[in-house]
Amino acid sequence: MSECKLNHTLEDVKNKYESQAEFLPEDMRELFNQFFTRVHTQELLNEVFHLLKKYDLASDEEKSGRNNQLYLVLKNV
Repeated sequence: MSECKLNHTLEDVKNKYESQAEFLPEDMRELFNQFFTRVHTQELLNEVFHLLKKYDLASDEEKSGRNNQLYLVLKNV
């Protein structure tokens, strides 16, 4: 994924999550609910935003890699 120079707010991440939620593994929903109740660094917000960005258009292989990264983030915050 290319680097973005924009900083994404928690609200940006929530909106991106909501637009992609139907394409994500169902067991990720509760992890995201927990994620949204906490304060995160700008770097982490940007990372999660970009993992979610165009998730629905990603190949199965790309989705698998993104899922692994999302699980690492969501289970360790």
